[in-house]
Amino acid sequence: MATLYNQSAPKKATNLSINSDLLRKARGMNINLSATLETALAEKLSQDESEKWKQENKMAMESYNEFVDENGNFSDEFRVF
Repeated sequence: MATLYNQSAPKKATNLSINSDLLRKARGMNINLSATLETALAEKLSQDESEKWKQENKMAMESYNEFVDENGNFSDEFRVF
């Protein structure tokens, strides 16, 4: 699977605004904000890329499923279950 982003790219400082109580509690738990945000963004990017792929390939998957419904799977004759 291709990587979603360059994990060795240099870090870049940025400013964000988040709920002050959430920030206070996260800091109180010694949560690494940068690492947590990077993880969350990578997960979101992965989900969005997956959804994009599904949409881009929706017609092909539907076409294949119709073919299997009409003709069966090419390996059906070899199944032993």
